[in-house]
Amino acid sequence: MRIVLGGPPKSDDEKFSFASMIYEWALVQVGTIVGCIIALIFILFDVFYLNKKFQNNSKATLFRFNIISLIAIIVGGTHYILEKVINVI
Repeated sequence: MRIVLGGPPKSDDEKFSFASMIYEWALVQVGTIVGCIIALIFILFDVFYLNKKFQNNSKATLFRFNIISLIAIIVGGTHYILEKVINVI
């Protein structure tokens, strides 16, 4: 989320500025929501599809890592498009 939001805003008082607190709160809030969406999609995909397909496969962990990375890219890309391009969020 720091890549999308950029660095924290600059202020005179670096420790306890109001803008910094709002920035950190937004970062945690948005990160939590996006992370929960990614986790929910992956868990459902893993339970209903991957467990049956990779029961006795030695490369199942690597494939699951690739799947969760792909889901994160899709959800992150969708969030970026909705926020920056379409300006819905």
